[in-house]
Amino acid sequence: MAETVADYLLRRLRTWGVDHVFAYPGDGINGILAAWERADDNPRFIQARHEELSAFEAVGYAKFSGQVGVCAATGGPGAIHLLNGLYDAKLDHVPVVAIVGQQASTSLGGSYQQEVDLSSLYKDVAEYLQVVTTPQQLPNALDRAMRTAYARRTVAALIVPGDVQEAEYSPPTHDFKMVPSSVGISEAVTVPAEEDLEHAAEVLNSGERVAIMVGQGARSAAREVTEVADALGAGVAKALLGKDVLPDDLPWVTGASGLLGTRPSWELMRDCDTLLMIGASFPYSQYLPEYDQARAVQIDIDPMMIGMRYPFEVNLLGDAKATLQTLLPRLQRKDDRSWREKVESGVRDWWELMDRRAHVDADPVNPERVFHELSPQLPEDAIITADSGSAANWYARHLKVREGMRCSLSGTLATMGPGAPYATGAKFAHPDRPVIAVVGDGAMQMNGINELITIGEHWREWSDPRLVVGVLNNRDLNQVTWELRAMGGAPQFVPSQRLPDFDYAAFARSTGMRGIKVEDPGDVADAWREALESRQPCLVEFVTDPTVPPIPPQADWSQVESMASAMLKGDPEAWSVVKEGVKAKAQDFMPKRH
Repeated sequence: MAETVADYLLRRLRTWGVDHVFAYPGDGINGILAAWERADDNPRFIQARHEELSAFEAVGYAKFSGQVGVCAATGGPGAIHLLNGLYDAKLDHVPVVAIVGQQASTSLGGSYQQEVDLSSLYKDVAEYLQVVTTPQQLPNALDRAMRTAYARRTVAALIVPGDVQEAEYSPPTHDFKMVPSSVGISEAVTVPAEEDLEHAAEVLNSGERVAIMVGQGARSAAREVTEVADALGAGVAKALLGKDVLPDDLPWVTGASGLLGTRPSWELMRDCDTLLMIGASFPYSQYLPEYDQARAVQIDIDPMMIGMRYPFEVNLLGDAKATLQTLLPRLQRKDDRSWREKVESGVRDWWELMDRRAHVDADPVNPERVFHELSPQLPEDAIITADSGSAANWYARHLKVREGMRCSLSGTLATMGPGAPYATGAKFAHPDRPVIAVVGDGAMQMNGINELITIGEHWREWSDPRLVVGVLNNRDLNQVTWELRAMGGAPQFVPSQRLPDFDYAAFARSTGMRGIKVEDPGDVADAWREALESRQPCLVEFVTDPTVPPIPPQADWSQVESMASAMLKGDPEAWSVVKEGVKAKAQDFMPKRH
């Protein structure tokens, strides 16, 4: 049998080193599915329960492997379903290639079944987008999609009509209007100009209270960030996507920044006179220094993302590691360490406060305790994923990431639903590492329970079978409930916020996982220990109190007024909210142990 375009597509993916494709079938990709059977499932077809989950799995795989994640779906509804996960990849700068089907080219424009204008649909999400119309076009289109995704850390997409998939493949010839192609791309290291480095050094050397913020773009430069922070006597805050750049057990690392962040990170930005931002596009300017407060330097590899968020005096376009290595010899070590000592004192106070808040009584389980008890039990090589919602608050504040750990969540899109499929993608990227996903009940009911079916199907293939899903069951869409109260001055709207109860632990057991349900705060630590020692995936369902407040690092007066207004308007949980808020805030005034 002659090689088809679909046969060649899979062969080209193998040449690129693609070993998994996260996908869902449909007749729009029947030609590719038939080729997959002929290729003995190489690259591996990982069937999700929904195309959106396919895309999230590809994003998780890409985030934790450093490779391009690939997902595939049929045209029409399948292509539409991929979009949320693809936007998650685009906004978090993750390399993902989507391969989608389309009705036969002979029917296009005829209002045929499942015919959707995919070029218009995908033109915003995909930086490189191409419809493959002839066999000779495929190598160049696929190669450019892979290279664009990898080099630009973004989404690329190929649309392949059904009749083109089944056509006999022939390569581009050595003729006019043919475009040959080749596989592969090399790393490029960009370093700023000498005069710009000198200017940056002058700014940093002149500062007396230096603050550094790192994002995911600094992940390869942890040693250099540490050396710069030591030379400048600086504290280091982390954007949420940069949580695993530096370990949280370093005394001058202040933790996450922003609404979900820590008080020492807020104080670092409030009191500094100099700011160095590395590999971060942190969007919340109100959590950065006042605009006339600090001289500032930014380092970023992406020219589209540099110079935003703050009036930087110097914008250094370059690789974080190489740029810091070139900058370091120009920095003068600061002999006065009083600023560093103040930062470290604030960090110690913070972790003591987190310990006290985690042990405040709640009804039945304090969600802060769930994360506080997990943190010291995290395996040294753990991968942690978190979902959007109130779980992200406790993930950001309570989990102490140590050296060698990896973690991520939907940082910029902040979509619900990726926590569990990220974990699946992480396990296919690193089958020898334990993975922990922390997810709220809203995200579990949205799509997480379906992802448990996929986990139950594949876990026996992984050399380390540990995949632990921790679920916060509070029967409330808790993050939005608190946003209604604190930002909108509105009481909880029960029809929109309350969730139906569901036995997550029992459902997990029905998929072949272990299921543990925790309703006693004294059982939290033992439940995590049991799950992490299990030789099969495990879901731990924690029945938590929805009235424990996610207190921001600094509540302004407008938020206080909004909360009071919400309570006075008849919030159904007003008394519990006030009681838990007072108990949590009271921990700020307890004596410091050190």
